[in-house]
Amino acid sequence: MSVSVIIKWGGQEYSITTLSEEDTVLDLKQSIKSLTGVLPERQKLLGLKVKGKPADDNVKLGDLKLKPNTKIMMMGTREERLEDVLAPPPENDVVNDFDIEEEVTEVENREENLAKIARRVKDYKVEELNPPRPGKKLLVLDIDYTLFDHKSCAETGQELMRPYLHEFLTSAYEDYDIVIWSATSMKWIDAKMKELGVTDNPNYKITFILDGAAMITVHTPKRGVVEVKPLGVIWGKYSEFYNRKNTIMFDDIGRNFLMNPQNGLKIRPFMKAHLNREKDKELYKLSLYLKEIAKLDDFSGLNHKHWER
Repeated sequence: MSVSVIIKWGGQEYSITTLSEEDTVLDLKQSIKSLTGVLPERQKLLGLKVKGKPADDNVKLGDLKLKPNTKIMMMGTREERLEDVLAPPPENDVVNDFDIEEEVTEVENREENLAKIARRVKDYKVEELNPPRPGKKLLVLDIDYTLFDHKSCAETGQELMRPYLHEFLTSAYEDYDIVIWSATSMKWIDAKMKELGVTDNPNYKITFILDGAAMITVHTPKRGVVEVKPLGVIWGKYSEFYNRKNTIMFDDIGRNFLMNPQNGLKIRPFMKAHLNREKDKELYKLSLYLKEIAKLDDFSGLNHKHWER
């Protein structure tokens, strides 16, 4: 059953019709974010209750017994000022990451999760920066702690950039289309990509950027509700170019691979840039790995856990 609600905020009304009863309050907040720019953690939805108590993020919308086109008042502020956009986003929790293997079979093929992916394929709007190139493989990259140390203090973004970033992207671009996927807002991603000199670099091109609104929430048996980056969203939108056999994704958070574990490579997080800048060679070594596997027609037989071998 589909759920339709109208969000009232800032003197305007926003209609949301793309959710189902199996989706959660957090899914609703993600949809609101894509329409208003207000981050989920800054949203207060008035009147959403279960058994007289405010509904947590992991409550299913079906449990709220909402009538069609229920109007919900929201309180919350958007990231408008540049200093807010450039400030570190809410903690992207590396410490609370977990080994995904035991959770995968419970999550990967569950019907409700596949239905969420199908809705993202249908409703999420991708703004292409450069067209996909026939015959190229796909590299999907996280930002925080993967390409950039977003917690340390510095006068410029360049000081927090992971070593070999531009050399890595230049090398990868020879064999791969490059997509950036961050759990944060598009405004923050755009600002960081410009600051790092990635957006308009003459040596490589970014095909497109995905933000947190393209993610889905999944329920895991042991960890409850978590957000993940399902590559099925990209494969569904670009099925003529990309699939399980030609895609690899780098992220420092393993749970982001829950829907496509075979395609994920967990990168060591780049933190404390001032201490580690001289010795971090992760991107240099990974560029060699990407070059090596680019010779293959099919990545599905690889175990990226052993990439360093």
